[in-house]
Amino acid sequence: MWSSEKKLFPVLVNEPPHPETGIIVVIPSFNEPDITQTLESLYSCTPTRCHTEVLVIINAPQGSTFEIVENNLLTIKNINEWEKSKSFLPFTLHIADLGTPPFKKWGVGMARKAGMDEALSRFLNIRHDDGVIVSLDADCTVKENYLVVIESELLNIKNRKGCSIYFEHPLEGTDFPAEYYQAAAHYELHLRYYYQALRYTGYPWVFHTVGSCMAVKASAYMMAGGMNRRQAGEDFYFIQKLLSAGGYFNLNKTAVYPSPRASQRVPFGTGATIHRIIENGEKTLLTYNPAAFDDLKTLFSKISESARQNISDLYSLFPILPPPLQEFISPDEWHNKIAEIKFNTSSAETFLKRFFGWFNMFRVIKFLNYVHNKNIYSKLPPDVAALTLLEKLELKNYPTDLKGLVRYFRKLEYAE
Repeated sequence: MWSSEKKLFPVLVNEPPHPETGIIVVIPSFNEPDITQTLESLYSCTPTRCHTEVLVIINAPQGSTFEIVENNLLTIKNINEWEKSKSFLPFTLHIADLGTPPFKKWGVGMARKAGMDEALSRFLNIRHDDGVIVSLDADCTVKENYLVVIESELLNIKNRKGCSIYFEHPLEGTDFPAEYYQAAAHYELHLRYYYQALRYTGYPWVFHTVGSCMAVKASAYMMAGGMNRRQAGEDFYFIQKLLSAGGYFNLNKTAVYPSPRASQRVPFGTGATIHRIIENGEKTLLTYNPAAFDDLKTLFSKISESARQNISDLYSLFPILPPPLQEFISPDEWHNKIAEIKFNTSSAETFLKRFFGWFNMFRVIKFLNYVHNKNIYSKLPPDVAALTLLEKLELKNYPTDLKGLVRYFRKLEYAE
C-alpha cells in the first residue's frame, strides 16, 4: 500500500493539477540538453480529450562533473525557450529541478520514482485514482497517436491497470554512424527473441520491461507500493509487482522510439549495450541458448497438465524434469513448494497462478543465468538464437539477416 513516507521528496510541483487531468507523462532527465526533441514529439501528438501533464525530472548524482551540472542548467534553459516558442501547448509542462539529491546510489530508477510518486500525489489531490502515469525517457520520440491510444486503451478501460508499450529502435538514419544502428538492431533482436522464447515456454506473463515504454494507473501504482528505489532495473522489478494483480497488457497500437546512442549511465539497456559494442569493441552481445527455454517449456507443460492431480503425482514430476532443472531445483525445494501450493489452493487455476507466483520471472532469469554460468549451455548471438527459435516454432519464409529478423520479430508481436 501507499503512504507519503514512501516519497523521496514532499512536493515537486506547487501548481495544483487541472481537475480533469487524466495522463501525466514522467520524463527523468540527466545530462539531456537535447530533450526538446522528446518534447517536440509529444507536442506533435494528437491531443487527448482529458487534460495531460508532462513532468520533467532534472537530476544528477552527487559527484557529477561540472559539465554535467552545466548541461542540466542548459536543459532547463532549452526547455523554457522551447515552451516560449509555442503559442499553445496541448499539455501542461512542469520542470522539477532536483539538483544533486542527497541519496546514495542515485540513478535513473530513483529519478523515475520521484516523478511517478509526484504524479500519484497529483492524481490523489484531484481524487482521480485511475489517472495514468506514463514513464518515458528523455532520448525517446513517440508515434503521433501515443497519447490518445494511452487514453483510449488504458485510461478509459476500467479493468486495465497498466501496460508495456510497443517500441522500435531506429535501424537506419543519419544522426549516428551506421555501426550504432547495427548495434541497436542486435539489442532489439535480443529483446524480441527473449520475448518470443518465453512465450514458447508457455509462461503466462510475457511482457517487455523497458522503463521508457510503460504506463500504469495511479491506483495500481499505489497498490504496488510505488516505484522501488533501485538505481537501475527499477522497471523490471516494478512490472513484476503489477503482474499478479491482473489487468496488465501489451499496448501495441502505438510506439516509442528509443535513441540508438551509446551510454554508460546504467549497466544494461539500449545505451549500455551499444556502448559495449561500439566503445569496448565487443562484436555483438550474446543471448540465452534456446535449449534452456526447451527445459522451461517441459516444466511448464508438465505442471499445467498435472495441476488437477494429487500431491504424490505432482511430487513424481521431479525425476522426469530435464537434468538442468533438477540441478537448479533441489528435490526438497520441489516437494516443499509443491506441498505448500497444493495445500493452499482448491482449483487448477489457483494452483497454476500460485505456481507461477513462485516460478516467476525472477526465478526464470535466475535459472537462465544458472545454466549459462555453469556452462550447461552456451550463449549465442541473437540472430543465431532467433533462427533456431523460428525453426522450433515451425515458421516459414522468414529472413536470415539481422535487420530482417528484427522486422520479422516485430511483426510477430505487433500481430498479437
